[in-house]
Amino acid sequence: FEGVLKENYGLVDDAHADCCTHRQVSLLAIESIEKIRRLGFTIGPGDFAENLTSEGIDLVSLPIGTRLSIGKEIVLEITQIGKECHTGCAIYRQIGRCIMPKEGVFAQVIHGGLVRAGDSIKVLREGGDEHYRKVFHSAH
Repeated sequence: FEGVLKENYGLVDDAHADCCTHRQVSLLAIESIEKIRRLGFTIGPGDFAENLTSEGIDLVSLPIGTRLSIGKEIVLEITQIGKECHTGCAIYRQIGRCIMPKEGVFAQVIHGGLVRAGDSIKVLREGGDEHYRKVFHSAH
């Protein structure tokens, strides 16, 4: 999977991309998806309509304003953690719960570029502390 993240817009051709919102890109950790799988549901990356699914990073513990570097050129800034599920959420209707309200993370695109499954993610922190992880999935 691959896609283009456009600066101050979001994922090109994504229905939720918008220059006028702070929720240009949505992220969800594969570990969050695996919680639902352990309940016996067949669900996978992209089923929650997230743009990027990460692995090995606790996204919801990162403070608002944290910047993520993805691949060689993309920089995202976390703007929101969690969101209210909309009426008619397909996941909620199917299994009776959704993880996006607590574990979905949203970001603005500070610097765009091509994102591919397998790209590394750096969590940029003050003082140059960087933690490398991987993009597990990119879609939508």
